[in-house]
Amino acid sequence: MESLLQQFLSQETETEILEFKEAKTQYDKDKLGKYFSALSNEANLKNRPNAWFILGVNDKKQVVGTEISDKQINEYKKEVSDHTSPNMTFREIHRVEIEGKKVLLCEIPSAAKGIPVSWKRQYYGRDGESLGILSLDEIDRIREQSNSFDWSAQIINGATLNDLSPEAIAVAKQKFAEKNTHIHQEVLKWDTRTFLNKAKITIQGKITNAAILLLGKPESEHFISPATAKISWILKDKDGLEKDYQHFTCPLILSVQSVFSKIRNLNYRYLQEGSIFPEEVSQFDPYIIREALNNCVAHQDYTLGGKINVVEREDGVLTFSNSGSFIPGTVEKVIDSDAPETKYRNPFLANAMVDLKMIDTIGSGIRKMFIIQKSKFFPLPDYDFSDNKVSVKITGKVMDINYARKLAQMPELSLHDIMLLDKVSKGKKLTNLDIQLLKKRGLIEGRKPNFHISAIVARRSNQKADYIKLKGIDDQYAMELIREYLNKFKTASRGEFEEFLLEKLGDRFSEDQKKHKIKNLLQKMKKQGEIRLNKDRKWEHDPGYEYGGV
Repeated sequence: MESLLQQFLSQETETEILEFKEAKTQYDKDKLGKYFSALSNEANLKNRPNAWFILGVNDKKQVVGTEISDKQINEYKKEVSDHTSPNMTFREIHRVEIEGKKVLLCEIPSAAKGIPVSWKRQYYGRDGESLGILSLDEIDRIREQSNSFDWSAQIINGATLNDLSPEAIAVAKQKFAEKNTHIHQEVLKWDTRTFLNKAKITIQGKITNAAILLLGKPESEHFISPATAKISWILKDKDGLEKDYQHFTCPLILSVQSVFSKIRNLNYRYLQEGSIFPEEVSQFDPYIIREALNNCVAHQDYTLGGKINVVEREDGVLTFSNSGSFIPGTVEKVIDSDAPETKYRNPFLANAMVDLKMIDTIGSGIRKMFIIQKSKFFPLPDYDFSDNKVSVKITGKVMDINYARKLAQMPELSLHDIMLLDKVSKGKKLTNLDIQLLKKRGLIEGRKPNFHISAIVARRSNQKADYIKLKGIDDQYAMELIREYLNKFKTASRGEFEEFLLEKLGDRFSEDQKKHKIKNLLQKMKKQGEIRLNKDRKWEHDPGYEYGGV
């Protein structure tokens, strides 16, 4: 590090990936975050693995020293991690003593391929020594990298066949032979090098990131750092409290089976319509578990350094999550197209996993998960793409057997229709196109965002009581109840109206929305001259109003 510092000090000026700051006792956290974003983005654009932010050296490259403590350093790291997107921090902060003065060499990792780094939602860059906003052209240049860069295909210098697990290789060869039945016997005769090349796990005998992920020995994980090959299984009780956990690493071809074995997958019983004998099924179909888990492995964005999480709740819910965006955009697009995707995040890894019978790229995997859940009357898989993660929640129990069964018996409903109605039942946000489609088909009623199932669906699915409860009473009936109340009790405060009207306005509204609605109805009746506020600030009939000849 001392030699590296001397090298930096010998340069004529600061550069896009090198910045000196005096910072004798502290440095402004907000400025630090801006420089972190800028230097990380510039390192990416210059195809460098890192950039450097040096504390204890002034602009004239004179060593002045810094007294910044370890506690302050930890605060800086946390601040950067909390406010950068994707969440990043310093790779390492090195202390060097030169001329009896302490200098900090802060090593900033390059922005991942295809993903510029922002600080508090703004992208920063450098123009020579100057800090500024990253230009739109530079943002596009970074984002376009994802179209050509395949992290999983990168060759690891220094790794050899000895860094792979013989047991994992044996399993992979057997799976490859089963997948390619026409050359089954030939495959079993190949030596390890030939097999790995033919299966496109290595490239001309050289070890790739994909090879370490799928077949690497546990101690070989360091080769792919800062990426990780980790899957965490976590068991929680129904209140979300952690009861047990276990972490798994490479070789992932074996670890996914170990994770599968940890999931308890109890039997679930319910009565089928027209039968006195209970139906018994597994809470989680084995296909769904393997598909969701292997999709996490295949499509994780390993450049973000995250791990795969499998959270099992004792009340019958499984959640799988991995780092990165959902490249197809929406689940509906995947279901409706029912065809292979044109682009994958890790094509080299995905193709290898196809040949090892771990995943299927014909486009039916996610669709099959939905159909399995639908046929068991279980809630459909629930996807969440927030926080630059892909999460899917699988519920292994019937939430409402009558509703699910009746919907399944409406043959005119497509899988897409049922997916959208599933969203309505879960109170999830609908797109304008979804709303237009469901309203045109007469499947939902209400106003955005408070939709509920329509009378048609309620009648067909035996949910008439729930329909009335959701829909609530209309404005005219509500005003008639206000009139009736005043006829009987003469005066009433708004709170008294709320007391008997709130529960009648329907479950699709929040309490605040209901109170606002009552306020608007009272104002409407006041404008019409029907009611007024008396000196006690209570509502009463306006004596000058004539009620239709009564």
